[in-house]
Order: sequence, then C-alpha cells, then structure tokens
Amino acid sequence: MSRLILASGSPYKRQLLERLQLPFEVRQSNVDESALPDEDAAALAKRLAAAKAFAAVDTGNASDEIVIGADQVASLDGNALRKPGDHDTALRQLGECQGKTVIFSTAVTVIDAGSGRVIHGFDRTDVDFLELPRESLDRYLEREKPYDCAGGFKAEGLGISLFRGIRSEDPTALIGLPLIRLCQALRDLGLDPLDSSRS
Repeated sequence: MSRLILASGSPYKRQLLERLQLPFEVRQSNVDESALPDEDAAALAKRLAAAKAFAAVDTGNASDEIVIGADQVASLDGNALRKPGDHDTALRQLGECQGKTVIFSTAVTVIDAGSGRVIHGFDRTDVDFLELPRESLDRYLEREKPYDCAGGFKAEGLGISLFRGIRSEDPTALIGLPLIRLCQALRDLGLDPLDSSRS
C-alpha cells in the first residue's frame, strides 16, 4: 500500500486527516507563502497547496508515496488575512470583520509520486460575522488564543460564537483541509478510506 504523507506541521490538518483512519507520516515543507503581485486569495491558496505537496516529495525514494499539500487564505474585501501571530493583530483583524463576510479559500493538492498523477481540490467558504463589541472579541481571543489560525479564530472551538452564518460545500475546509475533496482524490488514486481490506 502507498505511504501517505501530509506535507504540513499543522496540528489542525493532522487532526483532520486522522479522521480518515489511514496511517500517515508528517513531512513539513518549507515554502515561501508570500503572495505574488496581483495574486488573489484563491490563486494563492491553490499555488501554495501545490508547492507544499511538491516540496515534500522525497525525490530519492518516492515511488510508493502519496503526498498531500494544503493551504488556506482568508480574504476580506479582496485583501488577504493571514495568521495574525499575536493578540493585537488578531483583535484588529476580527474588528475589521465585524458585520462583514470573510471568504476562505482552501486548496488541496494530492500527488501520487509513483505515477506522477496530480489531483487538485478547492473549496470556498463564506463566513458571515456578527457585529460584536470589542470587549467580546478581546475576551474570545484571551480564551482561545487562535493566533496561528487564518483570520484569527477557530471555527471548531469557541470561534463559532463569532458568526451569523457559514456557507460551504465542505465543512472541514474551514478548519484547513477539505476532507470531502481529499477523500475523492484518494479514492481516485486507489486509497479508499472505506476499503474493507483495511478492517
């Protein structure tokens, strides 16, 4: 059976991939995440997902590997919102999002290193924010400290209390790895999470 490689050190992506109950290894790839001139959020997420997957392929011994790369970019009014990194930046970002819709572009690239086949998946999630007072946003950040999350919140945690609504075809995409798209890609490559031979 092919070895499954997750090209990310993100604990959130790791937890999502664990849901599929497939054995996998983590292999971080160092990729410059800077946007190119005039590159929109969707294009940036797609390019970085592919770059991370290709960077993690072990060119010396990759014939039995399936490598997964993923990336997510949040955008507000056409401007990218990346991981805030600290409390003040997260508070400013969340303040700007109040009463508005933030678009999350989440991309995944799956590479079958043996055959050279590459499969891309993409999900757009629209998140409608409530209008909350600054004190509530500050309290949320103090409790959850989501400074390593795009947009500055964790939808799988207390961050859900910040929203008026979420629209997406794949609810896992908002957390960082679109599992519906990924499952289809893995099936296409002969690695079905529901394969009875794995029971």
